[in-house]
Amino acid sequence: MSLSITIIIIAITVVISIMKFNSYELEDALIFDPPAVYYRKQWYRFITCGFIHADIAHLAFNMYSLYLFGPIVEQKFIYIFGAQGRLIYLLMYLTSLAACLMPTYAQHKTNNGYRSLGASGAISAVSFCFMFLEPTTGIGFIFLPFYIPGFLFAIIYLVISSVLAKRADSHINHSAHIWGAIYGVAFLIFTCYVLSDYKVLSNFAEQVSGYISAKFH
Repeated sequence: MSLSITIIIIAITVVISIMKFNSYELEDALIFDPPAVYYRKQWYRFITCGFIHADIAHLAFNMYSLYLFGPIVEQKFIYIFGAQGRLIYLLMYLTSLAACLMPTYAQHKTNNGYRSLGASGAISAVSFCFMFLEPTTGIGFIFLPFYIPGFLFAIIYLVISSVLAKRADSHINHSAHIWGAIYGVAFLIFTCYVLSDYKVLSNFAEQVSGYISAKFH
């Protein structure tokens, strides 16, 4: 049995993040630093910043979220794309690390005071793939004893993230969450259209319409 790509990503991220906690030099080398990309062409930072985290809580929350959604999405990719599913899943994860930061880069490319780190954008991509493939599966908010179908959770998540992204005092890159989520769904739709016969849009529509019909009829 092949080892899960999700578990490999989690293991690598945990190891590098823990190493970073005790090494400012490692953090400085890997963190997303827009001016370093713009002036010194250090494009690798779009990817490497996703393998370091601010602290244990940040790391634990992100890796727990990836553990919840990642294995299911990975298996869905294998079902949809066959033997190449794991590679496509890995490609989605890595490219989403970069894609989610493009608007941030455009805004802060000459801002020497701006830095960003963490895998939240890529995890948003993974979780939104899950919610697009399983839109009626219940997802819960932490500490609240009820579940919301994925397609409604996704809308609420995007609205809240959009509001928080406008706050000047926020130290969280909510823009990366939004664009990671959008990119994940776009990647899924595109790859299904090009590389598979899986009707991802019609399946999503059928599940949502079926759910709404069952609730209101």
